[in-house]
Formats: sequence, structure tokens, C-alpha cells
Amino acid sequence: MSQANPIRLFVTHLWEPADDYLRVFEYLESSRNFFYKNFSLPEARPAGDREALRQALRAQISPVEVVVGLSSLFDQDQDLITFQLLYAQASQKPVVLLKPFGSGKAVPKALAELADEVVDWDERALIDAIRRQARHEDTTRWDTIEFKLD
Repeated sequence: MSQANPIRLFVTHLWEPADDYLRVFEYLESSRNFFYKNFSLPEARPAGDREALRQALRAQISPVEVVVGLSSLFDQDQDLITFQLLYAQASQKPVVLLKPFGSGKAVPKALAELADEVVDWDERALIDAIRRQARHEDTTRWDTIEFKLD
């Protein structure tokens, strides 16, 4: 992955940029040396019926390498979120599912079964999961803990 070859990703949405949707990009932008191209367009809601919405979602998901699922949106529209993850799975796109932010609620079982990996809201965990699922890159990061002995 480089600036010339960014990871192509899609973040699930309900045709409006929700707080968790925006938070994903805050996490991605704060990471150094992580380059991505966002193919999700929540502000580009097509006119028409439910099938027109689904067709637009298919067009957004088709060119990506990985789908980031927001489990927090499941309660608002179970059908549309499930559709996005099912289409990703049918298109052989890996799914990284984020747990609900700050609520302590469990990930709905229906969504967990469609995910390749479920992660907490942690910048490093999210970036590592995206790299693992999209490009099969295993990170070799280590935490350094400094302490003094008396």
C-alpha cells in the first residue's frame, strides 16, 4: 500500500453521513502512512425506490477491496445494512465490522456472521484489520512500555 496504490474501501451507510461514519474517517486520517480511497457516497442518494438504492450501493461496493461495516446502523435499517454486507460477501469483498461505539451493546449475531473480522473502536485495530483483510498484510507493530525500577 502506498499513496500511489491506496486501499479502496467502502463504509456502510444509510444515505446520510452518520456520526459513526464520520468517526471512521477521523480514525483513518489520524493514522500515519495509511492511504485509502473512499468509495462510499452517502450524500449521493439516488432518486427512486428501494431497488434504485440497492443498485447505487452495488455500484459503490463493486470496485472496493474491503468493506467496513458499522453495526451501530443496524437498529436504524436492518434490511439495508444486511444488504450491504450480503452483497460484499457475495462479491467476495472482506468485511471488517466495527462494534457499536461507546454503548457496550453486543454486535447483532446476524451481522457478526457476515463479517470476516469484528473489531473495537480503536484506530490501530481498525487500520490493522483493514490491511489484513484488504491486502493480507500482517502488521508487526509492537507496543513499547517504559517504566522505572526503584
